[in-house]
Amino acid sequence: MIRNQWYVVLESRKIKRKPVGLVRFNEKLVFWRDEDNKVHCIHDICCHRGASLSKGCVHKDMIACPFHGFEYDATGQVKEIPALGKNYEVPKDFRVKAYPVREAYDLIWMWYGEMGSETDELHFFDDLKSDYFYSGFSEVWPVHYTRAIENQLDVVHLPFVHKTTIGKGMGKVVNGPVVKWSENRMTFYVNNVEDHGQAALKASEIKNYESLFQLQFQMPNTWQNIISDRVRIFAAFVPIDDHHTEIIIRMYQQYIKVPILGKFLGYISNYFNKIILHQDRDVVMTQIPDRTDLKMHEKLIPGDLPIIEYRKKRNALLNLDVKTNHET
Repeated sequence: MIRNQWYVVLESRKIKRKPVGLVRFNEKLVFWRDEDNKVHCIHDICCHRGASLSKGCVHKDMIACPFHGFEYDATGQVKEIPALGKNYEVPKDFRVKAYPVREAYDLIWMWYGEMGSETDELHFFDDLKSDYFYSGFSEVWPVHYTRAIENQLDVVHLPFVHKTTIGKGMGKVVNGPVVKWSENRMTFYVNNVEDHGQAALKASEIKNYESLFQLQFQMPNTWQNIISDRVRIFAAFVPIDDHHTEIIIRMYQQYIKVPILGKFLGYISNYFNKIILHQDRDVVMTQIPDRTDLKMHEKLIPGDLPIIEYRKKRNALLNLDVKTNHET
């Protein structure tokens, strides 16, 4: 996993006052809300006897272990051991790892890095921050998160995997595509056309590419399909472990703002998006190897450029993290 990044890890609605235990990044974590409704996250393994803290309860701002009542604060420090009395000074090494978390746009973001090293900015898509209404769902795929992400960067598969839905009637010749980066955000422009015996255009040969259909991917794990000025499909690809990814899908729209009608539109959209997503899932589950890397035994083609660019960026960020940790 790329460290020192803000990841979307789950939806806000899934965290109440009761602790929630989840696996993220191959680690058992517990999330809870304090008295001020602020979300916190620490390891879900008590440092005393290894019990799951998510089976405990929230007491004011702290979470209490269900086994012996050890109370942890948001930094992972044990603040009270009931068996030793309220005035007992708990040693500093009675603690578990904690991760910074923030809540924004009805999503929970987790800084996968050291406490205190987090950056201020959450890189959400600017045009989705206001004036859009959304509906959505989530599901778990038995695949590594890199495979799930690359599926949404793949502009070649549409007329084959989705031949009965969004790829119906789509041309099979892939011009380009054109890929542009702005820091860690990729925008790629799609121009799939009918095959009339012509060769596919190189990205450099495509004129006025800004007017083409476009999609965006924000490192490390969010994506949007810019269907129109008033409709977008958003996705977050949440790493659970090396073999599972939770995918959060939302449709954002500006057409219907009446709650009842908007809910009905959301129901229809979710139904259709699940059909499309499951067409993808059934193929992605078959891919070998389980995860992707910069150098693999795949024979890529020019139409795979968004995937190639993603692998390069991911590799660069992984190497930057290794270099930074080595220097510190």
